[in-house]
Amino acid sequence: MKITQKPTFKRAYKKLHSNQCAAVNQAIKQVLKDPELGSGKSGDLAGVKVFKFDCVKQLYLLAYTASDEKLDLLSLGPHENFYKKLKR
Repeated sequence: MKITQKPTFKRAYKKLHSNQCAAVNQAIKQVLKDPELGSGKSGDLAGVKVFKFDCVKQLYLLAYTASDEKLDLLSLGPHENFYKKLKR
């Protein structure tokens, strides 16, 4: 499966510490194994799935879209203003 990263995901990932990067990488591996793990969104975010995971004692969200051959990583961050930023 091919993984692509959108600019918003790249910016957020670049700002993380090494221990946070390890937690994010583990979450991405889980999503790769089963793309249906995330909860599907509706309305403006139809087609987007969000996977919630623990990142150094804080809840983080990973937004992605998945098809048979491609995984698009859209956004990453804590819950605060996550959906508002994702809609932009």
